[in-house]
Amino acid sequence: MRAARPSRRARLRALGVPLLALLAGCATRGPLSTAPGTPVPDLAGLHASVTRSCIGVTTFTGELALSGRSGGQRVRGRAVAGFALPDAMRLEGVAPFGAPVFLMVARAGLATLLLPRERAALTGVPPDDVLGALAGVPLSPSDLLAILTGCVEASPRAVSGTLLDARHARLVLEGGSVLQLTRSGAGWRLRAATRDGWEIAYAEWPGAFPAAVHLRRAGRPDRDAVDLLLRPGQLETNVPLSPDVFTLAIPDGWRRLSLDDLRDTAPLKGAS
Repeated sequence: MRAARPSRRARLRALGVPLLALLAGCATRGPLSTAPGTPVPDLAGLHASVTRSCIGVTTFTGELALSGRSGGQRVRGRAVAGFALPDAMRLEGVAPFGAPVFLMVARAGLATLLLPRERAALTGVPPDDVLGALAGVPLSPSDLLAILTGCVEASPRAVSGTLLDARHARLVLEGGSVLQLTRSGAGWRLRAATRDGWEIAYAEWPGAFPAAVHLRRAGRPDRDAVDLLLRPGQLETNVPLSPDVFTLAIPDGWRRLSLDDLRDTAPLKGAS
């Protein structure tokens, strides 16, 4: 569970967290099964078995890669990310050389974004709005963390469950998310989910956390359709992070951005 390289960990603690990396090659998947079945005999036990790793996460750092399409544009980027419950996040966009593509922090429902190459800043905006403008993923820090770790919801509680057959089961969470499980050895593994209009596929589980998270949202291809693959790596969990990690000062003289300006600048969109 703790495979981070010492150099990255030291950088996280000194700088804050270097960024959000998104890299992909989108996995194929079908819709979640709606077949009838029989009630799960131990609902709480089954849900606990598939959330054992993610439910105890209080901080989460790692490298991310993202690629795919959002709103008719190609999206691609690399980053380092840090999260701390209940609502703190830091992303630093990694460039091949020179200044970061962007720096973003969020805490207490508000975000600050710096574009060092543009000498421009956006502040006082909800983080889900900033992530929506950056990559078409309007999710709060806690919701994005839940999806990346495989919990799907920030405070998941299963309210019903169905055994579809010997190898497949479906759980419904209190918040309305639906989880699709498959047998993995003697236990179960989360393979797909739906929540708030998103389809989520978990095709690769090399360890405690997924190595590939495929996010898809239907919509007009040139407006609001999203099809992205996120690949987390070099993960560390429950390592203390200073509050300073989640703060950014805006340098004097930098231009102030609006959300519309950020959508026009689109530092992750249209990338080759």
